[in-house]
Amino acid sequence: MNVPASDTLEVFRTAVSRDLMTLAVLHNAELDDVTLARLKLCGFPQMLGLRLKSPAAEQALALMDNAVQGLSSPMTQGTLDELAADYAAIYLTYAYRASPCESVWLDQEGLAMQAPMFQVREFYRHFDLATHNWRMRPDDHLVIELHFLACLMQDEHPQALPEAARFMDEHLLRWLPLFARRVAARCATPFYAGAALLTAAYCEELRDVLADLLGAPRPSPEEVEARMQPRQSERAEPLQYMPGIAPSW
Repeated sequence: MNVPASDTLEVFRTAVSRDLMTLAVLHNAELDDVTLARLKLCGFPQMLGLRLKSPAAEQALALMDNAVQGLSSPMTQGTLDELAADYAAIYLTYAYRASPCESVWLDQEGLAMQAPMFQVREFYRHFDLATHNWRMRPDDHLVIELHFLACLMQDEHPQALPEAARFMDEHLLRWLPLFARRVAARCATPFYAGAALLTAAYCEELRDVLADLLGAPRPSPEEVEARMQPRQSERAEPLQYMPGIAPSW
């Protein structure tokens, strides 16, 4: 694992922040011709700043690359309809039972907007961030969590990177791999299978890099679960804003 030297840390953090924003685009809205053209123009996914090396990441990169390059631009109406239906089944109707929200995976009853969402909200509040409209897109939605990590990677506060690692341990990586595997197994298009698997593989490798960079090994899943047991849900409060969702190219 290549850990950036001190003189390249700023470049590393900027590149990773950009990567996370780009990955968020894949989950933010259904694929259209404009987004596809931008992905092809910037060389996605080979342009990612963090060089992924794990077998899972290599497979995800190949799947995503084939999916992007295999789509004609402009896309046919049939392809657009298929992608739109797949996006809706994952992110809107939850037909695949693969919610993009953390609470559904971690709440004992599988409900949305539960304790994990309020815990995530407290992370955002600590860095003076908040969602724009949590009723429309909850705080623990995948897109919002990726954007939050992107913000932390650019934050110069000395605790930003340690907090990013803790956020991944206590939240994102407790459910993202499950989400990715279920989407890949049930979705109808290679594009969304690739998007889910690549996002999960990227975040896993990023967490390993942070462990090396911070000189602190990743806790085991059992240690994380024990750490999270005493947590109590917080009272819901509407918050004011969150950095906008926008392409990063």
